[in-house]
Amino acid sequence: MSINDIFDSSDKPQSWGNRFRNRRFGFLKEKLDRLPKPVRILDIGGLESFWTNRGFGEDPDYQITILNLEKAKTGCSNFSSLAGDATDLGAIGDKEYDVAFSNSVIEHLYTFENQMLMAREVQRVGKYHFIQTPNKYFPVEPHYVLPFFDLLPASSKYGILTKTKLSRLKKWSHQDARQYVDEIRLISYSEFKRLFPQSRMYKEMFMGLVKSFTAHNF
Repeated sequence: MSINDIFDSSDKPQSWGNRFRNRRFGFLKEKLDRLPKPVRILDIGGLESFWTNRGFGEDPDYQITILNLEKAKTGCSNFSSLAGDATDLGAIGDKEYDVAFSNSVIEHLYTFENQMLMAREVQRVGKYHFIQTPNKYFPVEPHYVLPFFDLLPASSKYGILTKTKLSRLKKWSHQDARQYVDEIRLISYSEFKRLFPQSRMYKEMFMGLVKSFTAHNF
C-alpha cells in the first residue's frame, strides 16, 4: 500500500477506505444472496459506481435506486435515481424497498435530531436496512485522515484544512472545508444504538479497535 492509497478518497479502487468497504460489502452480499430475486435496493446518498465496481451493473437480480439531494444520471438498465432528503422520505411507501442501504452518510446531517429522522425513515421504507457510519472514537478521523481531528474546535479544523496539506495531502478549498466542518457529526456506539435500538451491529475492526459500525436487521 502506497502513501497515496491511505490518503485517497474511498471511491478510488486501491484506497485504504475502499478496502474496508469491500470487506464490509462481502458481509452484505452474503445476506443479499439469500433474498428472493429481484432485490429492490434504495441507496441513500450513494453513487452508481459503488455498485458497478462490485459487479452489480446490468444485473437484473438487483434493481437499485440511488437517492441524493439532486437526481443523478445513471448508466445501467437496472439503476434509477431519485431526488430526496434522507430525513424525509415521505414520497416512498412503507417497506417499498427490500433493502434500505447507506454508507457513511448519516454522519453528514449536522445534528443528532436529523440523524434520528434518517434512522426512522430507513427503517420505515426498507424491509431490511444496512446503515454504516464511522466510529466517533476511532483515533483517525476518516473524512480528513487525521488523528483525533474531531476533538478540535471548528475554527482549528477550518484552519488546518485550508492552510496546510495535512489532510489528504492537499489544501482544502474554503467552501469545501466549511461545508464538511459544519455538516459532519460523528456518532458514538451508544448513540448509534439509540438510533437503531432493534438492529444488530456489525463492527468493523482495525488493529483491535472499532473503525465503524453498521446497523442491520438481516
